[in-house]
Amino acid sequence: MADEPAEPEGEAATPEEAVTTTVLDGDETVEETTDAEPAAAKQLRSHVQLALIVGTVVVVALAALTGWLGYRAYESRQTAQLRELYVGVGRQGAINLTTIDAAEAEKDVQRILDSATDAFYDDFAKRSQPFIEVVKQAQSKSVGEVTEAGLESMSDSEGQVLAAVTVTTSNRGAPNQPKRSWRMRLSVKKTGDDEAKVSKVEFVP
Repeated sequence: MADEPAEPEGEAATPEEAVTTTVLDGDETVEETTDAEPAAAKQLRSHVQLALIVGTVVVVALAALTGWLGYRAYESRQTAQLRELYVGVGRQGAINLTTIDAAEAEKDVQRILDSATDAFYDDFAKRSQPFIEVVKQAQSKSVGEVTEAGLESMSDSEGQVLAAVTVTTSNRGAPNQPKRSWRMRLSVKKTGDDEAKVSKVEFVP
């Protein structure tokens, strides 16, 4: 029985390659290798990889945009809340300063002090007792009403509030006085996360 021909020495064909044998004259053979992966498959794989890269970039960009929009929305809410705080404290401060009743002078003055800070607090505290005595002697009563209030300027720690106030006043000698209109500029300073107080008061034309 004839010996079977030995297999050619060398590396075995990989799954990605196919071996073809061409028979020439006599016993001479030539092995040829061809790429088993068609060009269309390569192109498809390239497109898939590109699509994955583009998709990843889009997801990252959308995440960044969402984060930025969320931060801007948060900033807008914080600014609106701070504006409301300044205007609200300024409005109430103007009412406190123009609403004094001889029958409750101590309480009215204390309310002003409770809403004050810094130089305004120090100055008003020094004058509070003489002021109470004058109010009681004159048996005066004044009621203030803020007709308009707005923010003139603001920062993270302080705001300037303009307030238009109409004041009705009466006392022992003049029970029916005409209403008076005043304009006030109140400096409002933050004293806590959700708290602010009046630090300065000016009467403006």
